[in-house]
Amino acid sequence: MQNKLTLTILLLAFNVALGQNRISEENYINIGGIEQWITINGNDSANPVVLVVHGGPGSTLSHYKDDIFADWMKDFTIVHWDQRGAGRTFGKNCPKTVNEDFYARNPLSIKEMTNDGIAVTTYLLKRLDKKKVILIGTSWGSILATEMAQKQPEIFHAYIGHAQFVNFLANIKNAYNEVIEIAEEKEDDQILIKLKELGPPPYQQAKNYGQLLRVVKQYEKLNATPAPSSWWKIASAYENNDDATDRYNGDDYSFLNLVGDEQIGVKSMVSHIDFNKTSLTFRLPVFMIQGENDILCSQKLNKPYFEKIRAPRKEYVAVSNAAHGFNEAIVKKQFEIVKSLHVQN
Repeated sequence: MQNKLTLTILLLAFNVALGQNRISEENYINIGGIEQWITINGNDSANPVVLVVHGGPGSTLSHYKDDIFADWMKDFTIVHWDQRGAGRTFGKNCPKTVNEDFYARNPLSIKEMTNDGIAVTTYLLKRLDKKKVILIGTSWGSILATEMAQKQPEIFHAYIGHAQFVNFLANIKNAYNEVIEIAEEKEDDQILIKLKELGPPPYQQAKNYGQLLRVVKQYEKLNATPAPSSWWKIASAYENNDDATDRYNGDDYSFLNLVGDEQIGVKSMVSHIDFNKTSLTFRLPVFMIQGENDILCSQKLNKPYFEKIRAPRKEYVAVSNAAHGFNEAIVKKQFEIVKSLHVQN
């Protein structure tokens, strides 16, 4: 009898050690009048919550296996949100036929998506019994997360921006100039011809922005350590034709709304963004993590912006062997900063 009791106690202790409060949820929730997809994962729901605002704007993270943030889940609950117009949120709300008429009649807006982000955060506070969450925004997500942090700072412990945009048009123009310089240094005549045919932005058609960004990515890869290939393996639940189609169409739809296309009749939702004018004061700690070889969101633009920011605490970190996207050095630095906040709830 005593042996059985001892075994029971040991099993209970083992279960506690494994984390009886482990959370793994994937749900549609009603946000902004539509069903939006969020995932919540962590070893212990009592841990602080990190909301990751994905880039793209159609580049969802929910469909990948947990490798990117796997090491975080012992200490934090990680939330991914398929934004309006992206991934499963797009698939849930789009018509069977996605065409140019749909694009023109269904514009995205920063204001609406900012309200979505606040509503997602409010849901998390109630669902997980928290007072605040930690906010991370990457690339396009840095625009959306900055707007969220500005609108309702009291629901966030801190804002951590990666590949921070400052002024979308200035970022694009600077990227064009930088790749021209690189191509000239390398005597890359094929790229130079392509860039000179494109001419400097802004462009009237989204496809021209896409052509420029392909060159930007090509050159960024030359000076950045790639992320492990395992990070980009799709989870089995998302490895199907419907989800793949929704991600593909959502990516196109979101990109059109990001840059605009006069021929289709879609306006850029970020052409007015200039954080030098609207977002110089933060009522929460602000951190920016920057790949030294990021061309699209260059230090030339976001470092001077950061230096003008007023915040209770701020820090700018440049990471070598990194460009615009995630790699191990970037994610490691994000984790160090999140840990340094010493959030208790």
